[in-house]
Amino acid sequence: MSVENLKIKAAVIEEIKSKLNGAQSAVVIDYMGTTVEENTAMRKALREAGVDFTVYKNTLIAKAIEGTAFEGLKDVLSGPSALAISKEDAVAPARVLAKAIKDYNKMSFKAGVVEGVLYDAEGIKAVANIPSRDELIAKFMGSIQSPVGKFVRTLAAIAEEKAGPAAAAPAEA
Repeated sequence: MSVENLKIKAAVIEEIKSKLNGAQSAVVIDYMGTTVEENTAMRKALREAGVDFTVYKNTLIAKAIEGTAFEGLKDVLSGPSALAISKEDAVAPARVLAKAIKDYNKMSFKAGVVEGVLYDAEGIKAVANIPSRDELIAKFMGSIQSPVGKFVRTLAAIAEEKAGPAAAAPAEA
């Protein structure tokens, strides 16, 4: 192997390491079977979710993940593999890829590491069903807002009742 090839491989390994540095999750999928249009749409959805999606040689991924929290992925690095990495939303790669797998009925999960925990294909499917952080916050705020709103409406009804029917009806001039 030439020195130039070794330098190129070392650069790719460093690229993978830098992408994984500080990542909350990494998911490995078998990406075969998608059309160019499907792949483009999937990559766009991943980009919008802040997920880096790249196809690398399995041997280079294996070298890059040695000694990291993602080392458990070595066992699934055979055949066609693509790596989806997120530094922002730990569930985003699994969620977006699960939608693509469902929509296109192609590809499949191999495994993933989410916040330091290794999941097999079935585990990643389960992780994909977890709502995003923003969705969870919105649901929480909605659950808080509902009882408070009901309480305010109840107080307003009591105040109107005590003020009598004249206060409830608009005055005519």
